[in-house]
Amino acid sequence: MDAAMGRAWRATRHLLVGAGLSLACYLVFALLLVGLVGTLLVIGAGLLPETVQTVRSFASFERRRVGARTGEGVPEAYPPLTGPLAERLRHATTDPATYRDLRWVLAQLLYGLTLCCLAALLWLPAVIVDGIWCGVLGRRPVLLPVFDAIADLSCSWSRGLLKPPPGAGLAQRVELLTATRAGAVAAHGAELRRIERDLHDGAQARLVALSMRIGLAKRAYDRDPEAARQLLDDAQDQAEQALAELRHVVRGIHPPVLTDRGLDGAVRALAASSGLSVEVSAQGVVDGPRAPAAVEAAAYFVVAEALTNAVKHSGASRAEVELVRTPMLLRVLVRDHGRGGADESAGSGLLGVRRRVAALDGKVSLASPAGGPTEIEVELPCAW
Repeated sequence: MDAAMGRAWRATRHLLVGAGLSLACYLVFALLLVGLVGTLLVIGAGLLPETVQTVRSFASFERRRVGARTGEGVPEAYPPLTGPLAERLRHATTDPATYRDLRWVLAQLLYGLTLCCLAALLWLPAVIVDGIWCGVLGRRPVLLPVFDAIADLSCSWSRGLLKPPPGAGLAQRVELLTATRAGAVAAHGAELRRIERDLHDGAQARLVALSMRIGLAKRAYDRDPEAARQLLDDAQDQAEQALAELRHVVRGIHPPVLTDRGLDGAVRALAASSGLSVEVSAQGVVDGPRAPAAVEAAAYFVVAEALTNAVKHSGASRAEVELVRTPMLLRVLVRDHGRGGADESAGSGLLGVRRRVAALDGKVSLASPAGGPTEIEVELPCAW
């Protein structure tokens, strides 16, 4: 009896919150009408997107309530209401989810209050009837399960009204891939420009100087062998410097240390040369199959950028790097114990990290509160 009473009370509480949400929907519906009229009259066009955003917030709250009660969440798919006013109006008025939310608002006005009133009317006979039955037949509640059924009915209606329209997930995925592709193209262009700049200003300049030294040595060989020998020595130095520049460019494309030592060995080499006290831990990276070359290169770049930022900006003296390989992804976590406050917009290279990871359909999360620590976590998909 106590368990049944508890379930009945939780169901009634769910219905009471739904009734309060219904009352709030009356206000939202009125705001929608005002926003629509204002948009038609132009003077209040900015009110409609904000009201649609409010409707989305109410709908999201109902999705969370349904998920909390049933244990199964209700997905949502909304395009962002950002940008200039004209663009926000277009998204607000053309998004199919907006009209599904409006349909839910209208329905919630009815069934939210109606089901709550029904539950309230049933409480007195439920207590009386269950009390009689409990006295005659022992602990056997009769009407209390009805409240669960009413609350479940409310959840079922809300789920049916609020689930995303067909194709919404695909459209959202296409939009995400479009943005990802744009970021990947921008990152690729920046990488090409960097390689071209490094070749032009570094290796190419040294190779031109090398050619000039060899030409001068050839002309001076017969008349001044000592001068020719000195020029050849200088040419050898130029050749070694050019090779160093080429190695630097190659490391920027795909670090050879990854090929030679694998991701674990390459990251440990980075840690040893970073100037920090870095603790590296790896799970599933050494023993399991290697990740694709592009994934390993992205992970190496993330660690290199994070440790470089820690040295330049955080004031940290120590850091940790964690590499975790699972059947579906490669996870990289870099944590430094510096002053924190990392800002992606300050030109710290974090935007490049995001673009490189996004090109592989990965995820980046940054946590850097003032006072530290700074944590950069990256997840790169790569099945076995």
